[in-house]
Amino acid sequence: MSGTRPIVHAQINGADAALIADSGAFFNSMTSAAAARFKLPLRMAPMGFSVSGVGGDRSADLTTVKEFTFAGAKLANVDFVVVGNDSGGAVGLLGQNILSMRDTEYDLANGVIRIMREKECRGQGLAYWSRSAPASEIDIERISPPQMHILGDVYVNGVKVRAMFDTGSASSVLSLAAAKRAGITPTTEGVKAAGTGVGLGSHYVQKWIAPIPSFKIGDEEIRDTHMYIADIGTERISEMLLGADFFLAHHLYVSRDRGKLYFTYNGGQVFNLGHPQDQQEAIVVASGHAVAGDAEPVDAAGFSRRAAAASARGDYASAAADLDRACALEPTEARYFYERGMAHWAGRKPDLALADFDAALKLKPDHVPALMARARMHAKTDVAAATADLEAADRALPQEAAERLDIGSLYSSIDALPAALAQYSKWIDHHERTDVLMAAALNDRCYTRALLNQDVSAALSDCNAALKLQPKTSAHLDSRGLAYLRLGQYDKAVADFDAALVLAPKNASSRFCRGIAKIRQGHPAEGQTDISAATAQFPKVGERFARYGLVP
Repeated sequence: MSGTRPIVHAQINGADAALIADSGAFFNSMTSAAAARFKLPLRMAPMGFSVSGVGGDRSADLTTVKEFTFAGAKLANVDFVVVGNDSGGAVGLLGQNILSMRDTEYDLANGVIRIMREKECRGQGLAYWSRSAPASEIDIERISPPQMHILGDVYVNGVKVRAMFDTGSASSVLSLAAAKRAGITPTTEGVKAAGTGVGLGSHYVQKWIAPIPSFKIGDEEIRDTHMYIADIGTERISEMLLGADFFLAHHLYVSRDRGKLYFTYNGGQVFNLGHPQDQQEAIVVASGHAVAGDAEPVDAAGFSRRAAAASARGDYASAAADLDRACALEPTEARYFYERGMAHWAGRKPDLALADFDAALKLKPDHVPALMARARMHAKTDVAAATADLEAADRALPQEAAERLDIGSLYSSIDALPAALAQYSKWIDHHERTDVLMAAALNDRCYTRALLNQDVSAALSDCNAALKLQPKTSAHLDSRGLAYLRLGQYDKAVADFDAALVLAPKNASSRFCRGIAKIRQGHPAEGQTDISAATAQFPKVGERFARYGLVP
């Protein structure tokens, strides 16, 4: 597990590759940047072929991996759909065409997915790990091409809902249409806005956290819980995604031939939205559901997997304890020290975290995640050390790496704007305009160019492109306002800052720059009012602009 993402380590034509194990994906996929990285030729998909997911439909290409190594097996000529958004280090998705080749066991709480074959099990349940009580089971739709998803019925407030079991979704989410049938809308009392989310599609969707009096699957019922509701765009197939949060709280076995899903409850939260663990656990156990018992890991990899699952549940102390064992068993493996560092950092023990990142980098100086984590820690206190780590990460990464956006942001945070600009450009040059992060990347490059007063016409083009992808976005309007300000087009600058402040009225930066634009328009009193208000809100708002020659 990496956070709430189940990561599978594989090889593509002999090169290491990390993929998200996504039971909600009907087929393997990779991004176009990943295809370029592995030098894989693309071919057109059949006419009319598109891929649907949260965030909309997308066209796609195809490619074939001549040798795909996965779980110790070498598979020849494995096809991948080329589509999707950058996944922060993962090159793509391992989909149901691989995961459902046979029966599949999902034990994410211990960091394990097993592809299994049923043999001599007639008349027996398949939850072989369950000792204390019988496992629950539900019927699922038979998995056979073209229907490759894990689909079954659940009940929300007593209303039957078709659910997809989707390890690729970090959190479970109920469609707006199904929520409405269950008596819940975004305006229902107790429902709160929860920002935006995205999946395979090219745009973000609004989501809300809703109180759910009753969620039932098989003989398990969870009462008075909370879950996300959103326009998930999968209603043609399912009305709900049961995501990694559900999988982490359960041990599941999917039987293709029987059309059954067997599961036991692990304990802890099911829908992990920050609500008390002990209350939810008591409700689930009271329903009579079996709580699974798991064997103790026997090697460093096992402790690491269990630690990753504990971190995904927010149990950082248990994660660190398991990683103590992993580090002791394999003291030359940098990855375990990095993972323990991340657990310590999340558990608010920065000194221990930094020591672990140092240890990881002594063992493997080009360990990019450790370099970036340490750079982030150093950013506020030791700019030279942060810069050295970012430069090392830059050297270690391929040009098209997803991490370049984060490196650019880190460079920007230490005011190394030329270096940030180079990272943004590398990412933009290797990614499709349909990537959901493209608008943010173009905006970052626009803002950086405008702040540097460098190639401002190109900055304006970037901002226009970002706004075409994501109209009425305050950050993009603010950046374009800055570009217009640099170009001396003060009326347009004021108009963009006005629009940005309508969307984000507390943005001191937009208000400060609008003040400068108004002064240069010939309205000094109005401009000074904006500058005074922005400075009262954030006293240091003008310092960064002054460093780049932008003063009232």
